[in-house]
This record gives sequence, structure tokens and C-alpha cells, in this order.
Amino acid sequence: MKVVEKIRAAEVEDMPLFSFEYYPPKTGEGVKNLFERMERIVSYGPSFCDITWGAGCSTANLTLDIANRMQNMVSTMMHLTCTNLPVEKIDHALDTIKANGIQNDLALRGDPPHGQDKFVQVQHIRAKYGDYFGITVAGYPDLIVTQLFYDTDIFLKFVNDCRQIGITCPIVPGIMPITNYKGFLRMTGFCKTKIPAEIKSALEPIKDNEEAVKAYGIHLGTEMCRKIIANGIKTLHLYTLNMDKSALAILMNLGLIDESKIPRSLPRRRTTNVSSRVDSDDTLKIGVILIPGR
Repeated sequence: MKVVEKIRAAEVEDMPLFSFEYYPPKTGEGVKNLFERMERIVSYGPSFCDITWGAGCSTANLTLDIANRMQNMVSTMMHLTCTNLPVEKIDHALDTIKANGIQNDLALRGDPPHGQDKFVQVQHIRAKYGDYFGITVAGYPDLIVTQLFYDTDIFLKFVNDCRQIGITCPIVPGIMPITNYKGFLRMTGFCKTKIPAEIKSALEPIKDNEEAVKAYGIHLGTEMCRKIIANGIKTLHLYTLNMDKSALAILMNLGLIDESKIPRSLPRRRTTNVSSRVDSDDTLKIGVILIPGR
């Protein structure tokens, strides 16, 4: 089933949905651990899970293998980046997942090398496969999943701006819980993500305390999602970086999953209040590749 169809059906019933993103591990042991994790994750009832595609096709075969195995457990979306990828290999990847019943593709352009024309992947998929695949991109056509962000007002403004100009497809917020201070700075720097001053202030005194950073990340993610849901957007996509405890804790705080199923080692909830502010000229930046190596 196409993810966009699930989201549309949930919107009619006013039902919240959530999903998770993973990336291909670098070792065989890591792959084994990922599937053990997936077996637990599906018990929480995600609407789908997606698996990323390494830069320069570095994980192409592994991504295909994981996607096809993942499909046996949960509705699966596979990333597909066309930069440096011949049309024949794109078709091979799509034929492979189609044969295994996968109908969801996150089509990413990537950054083409200097002097190389970009390949229009969405148009190619539509021309060859018709409506078989539900195509998700960082912009259009069936479904939008946004880049990570930490200023909810920017996201809500983006959604409103899209609706004002006639974009009606579902727009799903990409939520990446803060789990490590240095990793947070690295990721937001790479993605050129705005960090509100109050978040910087909250993190500065605890930046060397890993557990405190994780607890704050859970609190912040929870408050962001509550505000998003309160504004009528009830589908959440969580970027796990293959570490899903914080994502699960956020969903538990929101009442979207059964608390009894959450691992006991999760950080305790933090009660600090977080406020949000946005300047009127800020805009949401949408990325075509969400993290390095996708």
C-alpha cells in the first residue's frame, strides 16, 4: 500500500500516524542488530519505515536487500538518489523493489557533479512505472517529508505557504531527536538548520552531560510534536540515526504507543519548558539529502 494512501485515510479518520527512518549499517553485525531492532519496532505500530541510500551508490545493494527484507515486517519506503546513477541502475532498483511489493520511493536528486546535467528522476519513474509507486520527495509530488528542523514555527509557516499557493499533498515533519551535542551541531551545520536561541541556551550548560542532553532532546521533541499536532498535522516522521530510544520516548510522551513496550533504560522525562520564536523573514529549508551518506 502506498504511504500517501495511509496518510490520506488517517486524515479522514483524524488519526495520528508515525514512522521511522534508518540507514544501512556498515557491518554485518550492524545489519543483524538492525533487523532485531526492526522486529521490536513493528510492535509499536509505525505506518511505515524507510531506509536510506548511501551517497554515490555506496550502499545500493545493501539498501535494496534491507528494503526487501523490511517489507516483510512493515510497509517500507526506499530512498533512491539518482546522482552518478545510470538510468539502467535506477530501473534495476525499482524493478527489484516492485517485484517484492514495495510501492514507496523517496526520490532524491543529490548534488550533481560540476558540469553534469541533473536527472529528472520523478518524471522518469512516472513515465516508466505509471502510478505503481507512491513517490515521496523533499518537495513534491505525492508526499512531502521535510528536512529536520528545530523551530516549529518555521515548519508551520512553510505548510501554510504551501497551502496558500495550492499545494495540497500531505506535508510530513521530519523530527530528529537531539541525542548527542556534538552530533547535533554537526548535523545542523551540514543541513544549515536554524537553531533557536532558547535551544542553544538550554544545551550549553549540559552539553558535556550525555544523559542530560538526551533527556532534553526527548522533552524538546515532545513539545515540538505537540505543537505540530495541535495545528492539525498528525503524521510524524522520526529520524532515528539507527538509535530509536529517544524517538520511542517522544511517542510515549505523546500517548501514541504503549508505555509498557518501551525499554526501561530510556532517560527520564524532563520538565523544563521550551518556548518557540521565529522571525517573520525565516523560511523552512528543505534538503534533498537529509544526512551525509543517504
